[in-house]
Amino acid sequence: MGKTKRLEARLTEQELELIEDKMKQCGIKNKSAFLRKMAIDGYLIQLDLSDVKEMIRLLRINSNNLNQYARKANECGSVYEKDIRDLQNQQKLLWVEMRKILENLSKLQE
Repeated sequence: MGKTKRLEARLTEQELELIEDKMKQCGIKNKSAFLRKMAIDGYLIQLDLSDVKEMIRLLRINSNNLNQYARKANECGSVYEKDIRDLQNQQKLLWVEMRKILENLSKLQE
C-alpha cells in the first residue's frame, strides 16, 4: 500500500537551505524520504540544565555578597577577613559547578 497521509511544514528560506545542506552531506536527494527518516529516526537532544541553574544561583549569591562587602568597605574603609574567606569559599563552589557543567557539555561531543 502506498503513502496515504500528508504532512506539511512551513519553513523560512534559511531553514530550507539548512535542510538541503544536510541532505547533501548525507548524499540524499529525495527530500520526502529524508524528512520522513529524520522525523522517525532522528535524534532529539534534551539538555538537563539543572547545573546551569545552580551556577546562576551561586553567581547571584556571590554577586550579592560581593556588593555587600564593597558597600561595607566604602562605609568603614575595611572588610573582615572572615567575609573574604566566605567569598573565596563561594568562589570555589562556583568552580565546582562550572566543572560539572563543562564535563556534561564535553559528553555531548562524544
